[in-house]
Amino acid sequence: MNNQTLIEHLRCIPDFPVKGVNFRDVTTLFKDAECLHIMLDELYELYKDKGITKIVGIESRGFVMASALAVKLGAGVVLCRKPGKLPAKTVQETYTKEYGEDTIEIHEDAITSDDVVLLHDDLLATGGTMKAALNLVKKFNPKQVYMNFLIELVNEGLNGREAFGNEVDITTLMEL
Repeated sequence: MNNQTLIEHLRCIPDFPVKGVNFRDVTTLFKDAECLHIMLDELYELYKDKGITKIVGIESRGFVMASALAVKLGAGVVLCRKPGKLPAKTVQETYTKEYGEDTIEIHEDAITSDDVVLLHDDLLATGGTMKAALNLVKKFNPKQVYMNFLIELVNEGLNGREAFGNEVDITTLMEL
């Protein structure tokens, strides 16, 4: 989609968090009312006819648009968080990152087999965290799973989309 207004408002911070990485800072999109409206409208058009019942927001930037879109779609929101952040019993998924292992979790009663789930996060780079989130959600055997990112890095050789093959429908609002 690559909406020009969104691209113009996206901040890029070179060498963050480490030298050689160009960090895409979506907080500049979140703080601008016009950008929020554009993203919400585009997401709604993508998913209005999919029967979404739950949107899983990935910690923490994924929470913003997951919540806004859930209101517009009449769906619930499920928080996918790092361990120890959720108060009730959880289901976990551990995965390998470039610098070690990490774990994410959601409440064990968050999703049912009757749900149609949209996984949402801000950025697709290597796909590691979202692949773990997908594996976690699949433990609940939902009817259908979709996946969305605000940004997909396509010109940096990270090939994040390859982590999913054809197992899930993936959409992005911007390709950089």
